[in-house]
Amino acid sequence: MIDIHGLALAAEKRVRPHIRQTPLEPSVDLGRESGGPVFLKLENIQHTGSFKVRGAINRLMALDDDQTKTGIITASSGNHGLATVFGLNRLGINGVIYLPESASPLKVQMLENLGATIRFHGSDCEATETHARQQAEKTGQVYISPYNDPFVVGGQGTVGLEILDRLPHVDCIMVSVGGGGLISGIAGVVKAMRKETRIVGCLPAHSPVMAASVKAGRILDVQTRDTLSDGTSGGIEPGAITFDSCRTLVDDWVLVSEGEIRSAMTRVFENHRLVIEGAAGVTVASFLKMAPQLTGKTVALVICGGNIDAGLFKTLICPSG
Repeated sequence: MIDIHGLALAAEKRVRPHIRQTPLEPSVDLGRESGGPVFLKLENIQHTGSFKVRGAINRLMALDDDQTKTGIITASSGNHGLATVFGLNRLGINGVIYLPESASPLKVQMLENLGATIRFHGSDCEATETHARQQAEKTGQVYISPYNDPFVVGGQGTVGLEILDRLPHVDCIMVSVGGGGLISGIAGVVKAMRKETRIVGCLPAHSPVMAASVKAGRILDVQTRDTLSDGTSGGIEPGAITFDSCRTLVDDWVLVSEGEIRSAMTRVFENHRLVIEGAAGVTVASFLKMAPQLTGKTVALVICGGNIDAGLFKTLICPSG
Protein backbone atom coordinates (compact mmCIF):
# COMPACT_ATOMS: atom_id res chain seq x y z
CA MET A 1 0.00 0.00 0.00
CA ILE A 2 1.23 3.51 -0.81
CA ASP A 3 2.66 5.74 1.95
CA ILE A 4 -0.32 8.08 2.17
CA HIS A 5 0.97 9.86 5.27
CA GLY A 6 4.23 10.73 3.54
CA LEU A 7 2.41 11.83 0.41
CA ALA A 8 0.10 14.06 2.45
CA LEU A 9 2.99 15.72 4.29
CA ALA A 10 4.65 16.48 0.95
CA ALA A 11 1.33 17.70 -0.46
CA GLU A 12 0.82 20.03 2.49
CA LYS A 13 4.02 21.92 1.65
CA ARG A 14 3.23 21.97 -2.07
CA VAL A 15 -0.41 23.05 -2.07
CA ARG A 16 -0.70 25.30 0.96
CA PRO A 17 -0.41 28.57 -1.03
CA HIS A 18 -3.26 27.45 -3.27
CA ILE A 19 -5.91 26.08 -0.86
CA ARG A 20 -7.92 27.25 2.12
CA GLN A 21 -7.49 25.80 5.58
CA THR A 22 -11.18 25.27 6.14
CA PRO A 23 -12.90 25.70 9.52
CA LEU A 24 -14.00 22.99 11.93
CA GLU A 25 -17.33 24.35 13.05
CA PRO A 26 -18.88 22.92 16.23
CA SER A 27 -22.45 21.69 15.82
CA VAL A 28 -24.47 22.03 19.00
CA ASP A 29 -27.46 20.57 17.19
CA LEU A 30 -25.75 17.36 16.09
CA GLY A 31 -23.88 17.09 19.39
CA ARG A 32 -27.22 16.60 21.14
CA GLU A 33 -27.70 13.38 19.15
CA SER A 34 -24.57 11.70 20.54
CA GLY A 35 -24.00 13.63 23.75
CA GLY A 36 -20.48 14.59 22.67
CA PRO A 37 -18.74 17.30 20.65
CA VAL A 38 -19.42 17.15 16.92
CA PHE A 39 -17.53 19.27 14.38
CA LEU A 40 -18.19 20.00 10.71
CA LYS A 41 -15.07 20.19 8.49
CA LEU A 42 -16.32 22.78 6.02
CA GLU A 43 -14.84 21.76 2.68
CA ASN A 44 -17.98 23.21 1.08
CA ILE A 45 -16.26 26.61 1.37
CA GLN A 46 -13.01 25.37 -0.16
CA HIS A 47 -12.03 26.87 -3.55
CA THR A 48 -14.47 25.59 -6.22
CA GLY A 49 -16.85 24.42 -3.48
CA SER A 50 -15.31 21.06 -2.56
CA PHE A 51 -12.26 19.25 -1.17
CA LYS A 52 -11.25 18.16 -4.66
CA VAL A 53 -8.98 21.14 -5.27
CA ARG A 54 -6.46 19.69 -2.80
CA GLY A 55 -5.77 16.56 -4.82
CA ALA A 56 -6.07 18.22 -8.22
CA ILE A 57 -3.58 21.00 -7.44
CA ASN A 58 -1.17 18.52 -5.87
CA ARG A 59 -1.26 16.30 -8.97
CA LEU A 60 -0.83 19.19 -11.39
CA MET A 61 2.12 20.58 -9.45
CA ALA A 62 3.82 17.17 -9.68
CA LEU A 63 3.85 17.21 -13.52
CA ASP A 64 7.25 17.52 -15.17
CA ASP A 65 7.98 20.20 -17.79
CA ASP A 66 7.16 17.99 -20.78
CA GLN A 67 3.87 16.85 -19.24
CA THR A 68 2.95 20.43 -18.43
CA LYS A 69 3.48 21.43 -22.08
CA THR A 70 1.47 18.46 -23.41
CA GLY A 71 -1.47 19.06 -21.08
CA ILE A 72 -3.79 16.72 -19.25
CA ILE A 73 -7.08 14.87 -19.55
CA THR A 74 -9.36 14.06 -16.64
CA ALA A 75 -12.83 12.69 -15.94
CA SER A 76 -15.27 13.90 -13.32
CA SER A 77 -18.86 14.00 -12.13
CA GLY A 78 -18.22 17.72 -11.66
CA ASN A 79 -16.27 18.62 -8.54
CA HIS A 80 -12.94 17.09 -9.60
CA GLY A 81 -13.35 18.79 -12.95
CA LEU A 82 -13.92 22.16 -11.29
CA ALA A 83 -10.90 21.64 -9.08
CA THR A 84 -8.73 20.61 -12.01
CA VAL A 85 -9.74 23.62 -14.11
CA PHE A 86 -9.04 25.89 -11.13
CA GLY A 87 -5.55 24.40 -10.99
CA LEU A 88 -5.06 24.54 -14.76
CA ASN A 89 -5.95 28.23 -14.80
CA ARG A 90 -3.75 29.02 -11.83
CA LEU A 91 -0.73 27.11 -13.18
CA GLY A 92 -1.15 27.94 -16.87
CA ILE A 93 -1.69 24.35 -18.11
CA ASN A 94 -4.09 23.13 -20.81
CA GLY A 95 -6.51 20.29 -20.27
CA VAL A 96 -9.76 18.55 -21.27
CA ILE A 97 -12.50 17.59 -18.81
CA TYR A 98 -14.69 14.56 -19.59
CA LEU A 99 -18.08 14.45 -17.87
CA PRO A 100 -20.84 11.82 -17.73
CA GLU A 101 -23.95 12.81 -19.64
CA SER A 102 -25.77 12.87 -16.27
CA ALA A 103 -23.49 15.55 -14.80
CA SER A 104 -25.13 18.21 -12.64
CA PRO A 105 -26.21 21.18 -14.81
CA LEU A 106 -24.88 23.51 -12.11
CA LYS A 107 -21.43 21.94 -12.24
CA VAL A 108 -21.43 22.03 -16.05
CA GLN A 109 -22.29 25.74 -15.94
CA MET A 110 -19.58 26.38 -13.35
CA LEU A 111 -17.02 24.60 -15.54
CA GLU A 112 -18.06 26.66 -18.55
CA ASN A 113 -17.75 29.84 -16.50
CA LEU A 114 -14.15 28.87 -15.69
CA GLY A 115 -13.40 28.45 -19.39
CA ALA A 116 -13.07 24.68 -19.29
CA THR A 117 -12.78 22.52 -22.40
CA ILE A 118 -15.54 19.95 -21.81
CA ARG A 119 -16.42 16.63 -23.46
CA PHE A 120 -19.33 14.33 -22.51
CA HIS A 121 -19.20 10.54 -22.54
CA GLY A 122 -21.08 7.73 -20.81
CA SER A 123 -23.93 7.50 -18.38
CA ASP A 124 -21.87 7.09 -15.19
CA CYS A 125 -18.47 8.00 -13.78
CA GLU A 126 -16.87 4.61 -14.45
CA ALA A 127 -17.66 4.72 -18.17
CA THR A 128 -16.49 8.33 -18.38
CA GLU A 129 -13.21 7.55 -16.61
CA THR A 130 -12.50 4.56 -18.85
CA HIS A 131 -13.06 6.60 -22.01
CA ALA A 132 -11.00 9.56 -20.75
CA ARG A 133 -8.08 7.30 -19.87
CA GLN A 134 -8.23 5.74 -23.36
CA GLN A 135 -8.19 9.19 -24.93
CA ALA A 136 -5.14 10.16 -22.88
CA GLU A 137 -3.31 7.04 -24.07
CA LYS A 138 -4.07 7.96 -27.68
CA THR A 139 -2.93 11.57 -27.37
CA GLY A 140 0.02 11.05 -25.03
CA GLN A 141 -1.46 13.44 -22.47
CA VAL A 142 -1.38 12.70 -18.75
CA TYR A 143 -4.62 11.27 -17.37
CA ILE A 144 -5.50 12.56 -13.91
CA SER A 145 -7.90 10.28 -12.07
CA PRO A 146 -10.37 11.77 -9.58
CA TYR A 147 -9.16 9.22 -7.01
CA ASN A 148 -6.90 6.52 -8.49
CA ASP A 149 -3.65 8.47 -8.23
CA PRO A 150 -1.14 8.68 -5.32
CA PHE A 151 -0.74 12.45 -5.67
CA VAL A 152 -4.50 12.99 -5.65
CA VAL A 153 -4.92 10.78 -2.56
CA GLY A 154 -2.00 12.57 -0.88
CA GLY A 155 -3.59 15.94 -1.57
CA GLN A 156 -6.90 14.82 -0.06
CA GLY A 157 -4.93 13.63 2.97
CA THR A 158 -4.28 17.26 3.90
CA VAL A 159 -7.87 17.30 5.20
CA GLY A 160 -6.79 14.72 7.77
CA LEU A 161 -3.76 16.79 8.75
CA GLU A 162 -5.97 19.81 9.36
CA ILE A 163 -8.46 17.85 11.44
CA LEU A 164 -5.76 16.39 13.68
CA ASP A 165 -4.13 19.80 14.05
CA ARG A 166 -7.38 21.16 15.54
CA LEU A 167 -8.68 17.95 17.15
CA PRO A 168 -5.63 15.86 18.14
CA HIS A 169 -7.80 13.50 20.23
CA VAL A 170 -10.68 13.07 17.77
CA ASP A 171 -12.45 9.75 18.34
CA CYS A 172 -14.21 9.35 14.99
CA ILE A 173 -14.03 10.88 11.52
CA MET A 174 -16.87 10.27 9.08
CA VAL A 175 -16.37 10.70 5.33
CA SER A 176 -18.54 10.20 2.25
CA VAL A 177 -17.18 7.65 -0.23
CA GLY A 178 -17.34 7.29 -4.00
CA GLY A 179 -14.06 6.21 -5.55
CA GLY A 180 -12.42 6.46 -2.15
CA GLY A 181 -9.82 9.17 -2.72
CA LEU A 182 -10.92 11.40 0.16
CA ILE A 183 -11.36 8.69 2.76
CA SER A 184 -8.12 6.98 1.69
CA GLY A 185 -6.20 10.22 2.11
CA ILE A 186 -7.75 11.02 5.48
CA ALA A 187 -7.48 7.47 6.81
CA GLY A 188 -3.88 7.10 5.66
CA VAL A 189 -2.90 10.21 7.59
CA VAL A 190 -4.99 9.60 10.68
CA LYS A 191 -4.12 5.94 11.16
CA ALA A 192 -0.42 6.83 10.92
CA MET A 193 -0.77 9.50 13.62
CA ARG A 194 -3.62 8.27 15.83
CA LYS A 195 -4.53 4.62 15.24
CA GLU A 196 -7.38 4.61 17.74
CA THR A 197 -9.41 7.15 15.75
CA ARG A 198 -12.35 5.39 14.11
CA ILE A 199 -12.75 6.03 10.37
CA VAL A 200 -16.25 5.58 9.00
CA GLY A 201 -17.14 5.41 5.32
CA CYS A 202 -20.55 6.86 4.41
CA LEU A 203 -22.41 5.96 1.22
CA PRO A 204 -25.85 6.35 -0.37
CA ALA A 205 -27.72 3.04 -0.46
CA HIS A 206 -28.36 3.78 -4.15
CA SER A 207 -24.61 3.65 -4.88
CA PRO A 208 -22.86 1.41 -2.31
CA VAL A 209 -20.02 0.29 -4.60
CA MET A 210 -16.99 0.69 -2.33
CA ALA A 211 -18.70 -0.75 0.75
CA ALA A 212 -19.97 -3.75 -1.24
CA SER A 213 -16.55 -4.26 -2.80
CA VAL A 214 -14.76 -4.20 0.55
CA LYS A 215 -17.24 -6.71 1.92
CA ALA A 216 -16.66 -8.97 -1.10
CA GLY A 217 -12.88 -8.58 -1.00
CA ARG A 218 -12.72 -7.41 -4.62
CA ILE A 219 -13.89 -4.50 -6.74
CA LEU A 220 -17.43 -5.24 -7.88
CA ASP A 221 -19.48 -4.02 -10.81
CA VAL A 222 -22.51 -2.98 -8.75
CA GLN A 223 -25.61 -1.56 -10.39
CA THR A 224 -26.34 1.92 -9.04
CA ARG A 225 -29.42 4.10 -9.02
CA ASP A 226 -29.92 7.86 -9.19
CA THR A 227 -28.99 9.58 -5.94
CA LEU A 228 -28.83 13.06 -4.47
CA SER A 229 -25.19 12.18 -3.80
CA ASP A 230 -24.10 12.58 -7.41
CA GLY A 231 -20.53 13.26 -6.27
CA THR A 232 -20.18 9.70 -4.93
CA SER A 233 -22.25 7.90 -7.54
CA GLY A 234 -20.93 5.30 -9.98
CA GLY A 235 -18.44 2.48 -10.18
CA ILE A 236 -14.78 2.10 -9.23
CA GLU A 237 -11.99 1.77 -11.76
CA PRO A 238 -10.46 -1.75 -11.85
CA GLY A 239 -7.21 -1.85 -9.90
CA ALA A 240 -7.94 1.39 -8.03
CA ILE A 241 -5.30 2.06 -5.36
CA THR A 242 -8.03 3.31 -3.04
CA PHE A 243 -9.55 -0.16 -2.68
CA ASP A 244 -6.70 -1.54 -0.55
CA SER A 245 -6.71 1.61 1.58
CA CYS A 246 -10.43 1.34 2.17
CA ARG A 247 -10.18 -2.36 2.95
CA THR A 248 -7.39 -1.97 5.52
CA LEU A 249 -7.89 1.51 7.02
CA VAL A 250 -11.66 2.09 7.20
CA ASP A 251 -13.26 0.73 10.37
CA ASP A 252 -16.99 0.93 9.59
CA TRP A 253 -19.39 1.49 6.70
CA VAL A 254 -22.83 3.12 6.81
CA LEU A 255 -25.44 3.23 4.04
CA VAL A 256 -28.22 5.83 4.04
CA SER A 257 -31.43 6.29 2.08
CA GLU A 258 -32.36 9.19 -0.16
CA GLY A 259 -34.85 10.37 2.45
CA GLU A 260 -32.17 10.37 5.12
CA ILE A 261 -29.81 12.34 2.87
CA ARG A 262 -32.52 14.89 2.12
CA SER A 263 -33.39 15.28 5.79
CA ALA A 264 -29.74 15.74 6.74
CA MET A 265 -29.20 18.46 4.13
CA THR A 266 -32.26 20.30 5.36
CA ARG A 267 -31.17 20.00 8.97
CA VAL A 268 -27.72 21.45 8.29
CA PHE A 269 -29.30 24.38 6.47
CA GLU A 270 -31.79 25.02 9.25
CA ASN A 271 -29.24 24.85 12.07
CA HIS A 272 -26.09 26.19 10.40
CA ARG A 273 -27.39 28.13 7.40
CA LEU A 274 -25.01 26.11 5.25
CA VAL A 275 -25.85 24.88 1.75
CA ILE A 276 -24.33 21.42 1.28
CA GLU A 277 -24.52 19.00 -1.62
CA GLY A 278 -25.83 15.46 -1.49
CA ALA A 279 -22.46 13.81 -0.87
CA ALA A 280 -22.01 15.93 2.25
CA GLY A 281 -25.57 15.13 3.28
CA VAL A 282 -24.61 11.45 3.19
CA THR A 283 -22.03 12.03 5.94
CA VAL A 284 -24.44 13.91 8.19
CA ALA A 285 -27.17 11.32 7.60
CA SER A 286 -24.72 8.54 8.45
CA PHE A 287 -23.78 10.28 11.68
CA LEU A 288 -27.45 10.57 12.67
CA LYS A 289 -27.89 6.86 11.99
CA MET A 290 -24.77 5.93 13.96
CA ALA A 291 -25.14 8.45 16.81
CA PRO A 292 -26.19 5.88 19.46
CA GLN A 293 -22.81 4.14 18.95
CA LEU A 294 -20.90 7.41 19.43
CA THR A 295 -22.14 8.48 22.85
CA GLY A 296 -19.83 11.08 24.34
CA LYS A 297 -17.28 10.77 21.52
CA THR A 298 -15.57 13.65 19.70
CA VAL A 299 -16.65 13.34 16.09
CA ALA A 300 -15.60 15.17 12.92
CA LEU A 301 -17.90 15.10 9.90
CA VAL A 302 -16.27 16.01 6.60
CA ILE A 303 -18.66 18.30 4.72
CA CYS A 304 -17.08 17.48 1.38
CA GLY A 305 -18.84 19.97 -0.88
CA GLY A 306 -21.57 22.53 -1.42
CA ASN A 307 -22.17 22.48 -5.18
CA ILE A 308 -25.87 21.85 -5.62
CA ASP A 309 -28.29 23.30 -8.13
CA ALA A 310 -30.36 26.09 -6.57
CA GLY A 311 -33.62 24.71 -7.95
CA LEU A 312 -32.95 21.26 -6.54
CA PHE A 313 -31.95 22.67 -3.19
CA LYS A 314 -35.16 24.70 -3.05
CA THR A 315 -37.26 21.57 -3.62
CA LEU A 316 -35.44 19.87 -0.72
CA ILE A 317 -35.92 22.76 1.70
CA CYS A 318 -39.44 23.71 0.52
CA PRO A 319 -40.90 20.53 -1.00
CA SER A 320 -44.38 22.06 -1.28
CA GLY A 321 -43.00 24.93 -3.38
